[in-house]
Amino acid sequence: MTQGNAGDPKLLSPLTLAFLGDAVFDLMAREQIVRRANAPAKQLHRQAVRQVNCRAQAAAAVQIAPYLSEEEAEIFRRGRNAHTNHLPRHSDPADYHAATGLEALFGYLYLQGKQDRLRELFRLTEGRGGGQEEETGENTNGEEKAHVGTQQKQGT
Repeated sequence: MTQGNAGDPKLLSPLTLAFLGDAVFDLMAREQIVRRANAPAKQLHRQAVRQVNCRAQAAAAVQIAPYLSEEEAEIFRRGRNAHTNHLPRHSDPADYHAATGLEALFGYLYLQGKQDRLRELFRLTEGRGGGQEEETGENTNGEEKAHVGTQQKQGT
């Protein structure tokens, strides 16, 4: 595999950063789930799916937004504003774009080697519906709040 622009993550496209960030976020969510409890794989998978989806990631983006540095906020905005040709069925466009911004940020921080910062931001997302509310599958208030917060963020 060739390095290309991999030496400087700022030179990578936001969708390339999001591609990597999706895996980083997924791994962090799965690690958190496994550390909480030993459970059958099917149950672990269900928990991971509830935590790693457009709506949950959009809520996470809203949660961490006040804590981002200028540089991190810029990477998030680049990811959020990136033009995509694909929108998953049944997903809200604002949520999808916010999730892409979050993934771009996580990919960027990973390539920067900023694991401590990744963990810090991920910990801030724990109350976003990835916790106990998620276990019941009922989180309409949190989802509605995430959607509203995401729309407000788009005006930035």
